[in-house]
Amino acid sequence: MITAVQKPFEEIYQNIKGIEKLLVLGCGSCVTVCMAGGEKEVEILSSSIRLANRQNGLSMEVAEGTIERQCDREFFDSAKKMIDEADAVISMACGVGVQFLAEEFKGKVVFPALNTKFYGATDEQGVWSERCAGCGDCKLTDFGGICPVARCSKSLMNGPCGGSSEGMCEVDPETTPCGWQLIFDRMKELGQLEKLEKTHPPVDWSSGRDGGPGRIIREDVKL
Repeated sequence: MITAVQKPFEEIYQNIKGIEKLLVLGCGSCVTVCMAGGEKEVEILSSSIRLANRQNGLSMEVAEGTIERQCDREFFDSAKKMIDEADAVISMACGVGVQFLAEEFKGKVVFPALNTKFYGATDEQGVWSERCAGCGDCKLTDFGGICPVARCSKSLMNGPCGGSSEGMCEVDPETTPCGWQLIFDRMKELGQLEKLEKTHPPVDWSSGRDGGPGRIIREDVKL
């Protein structure tokens, strides 16, 4: 899933100065799972804005709502009336949702409430960690299902840098495991250590960010 964290309240509040009718719109997918932009977070942010307005003697109408996804056009239907009536929208979606909302409602001011972080998984309650960098050329087959691009702090493709100690990365030895230690342990467990003798070329970033925004077209499912 895409993970995100909420921006500092002061930054969000500064953006909406002068707005008379505001909508805080949440997203019911990824950012709900990582507890950054779901229904509960919408309610808390909206309440914080109303409180700050009262303390500053400001008059602002604050509406709130949450839709299933802000990255799919069909889900905006349920919120169209609220969006149309607002002077501006605070989107509590990831960066994709913020941009798609702005595209769908041209002329409507849209502010982001979150900082999008990475593609991650839930390690435990309240803890998420990166698993994929979206490089566009998946090599998980060669590394036992552990990605060196995302899990190694230096994205090394041919073994560790030599800076790790006791299985922990030198970049953050307190909390970050060495990605290549994870790969070695996994391949040993699978009995496939010989696969690590293969030399891999540098990552081909042309399949990821090179050449502009990426696009996927499936002719078999297009209408």
